[in-house]
Amino acid sequence: MVAFFVPRAADAEQAERLYDALAEFAGVAAAPAGERVRAITFDQDDARWTAQVGEELSGVRTTRLLRRGEVLEHTETLTSATRVLAIYPGTPFTVVTDAQPITGAASEWANPFTATPDEVTPFDRR
Repeated sequence: MVAFFVPRAADAEQAERLYDALAEFAGVAAAPAGERVRAITFDQDDARWTAQVGEELSGVRTTRLLRRGEVLEHTETLTSATRVLAIYPGTPFTVVTDAQPITGAASEWANPFTATPDEVTPFDRR
């Protein structure tokens, strides 16, 4: 398991302050230390996406086509330059990225955005 961190934080104290500030920006409560989320996997727009703190959003879309009685399967890898800064548990979960308005970076994803994951990876609970 990975210890809790927030990208761009120089130390643990700054990570805590940044995590709280990002929660305030997103309008959600910051999770206690033992309940913080490292990554989630969720379905959106017929694709399977992974949001992992410190990483760019990534996904996979698989399409099936019936051609001449045969099923053809095509898998497409999806990427986004949007980097995940924090994930807050809830119903639904809230994901904060480094896209506008936090930075000037444009993104096809809202910031923050919500998702209902079917897989959740926590940070180390220490």
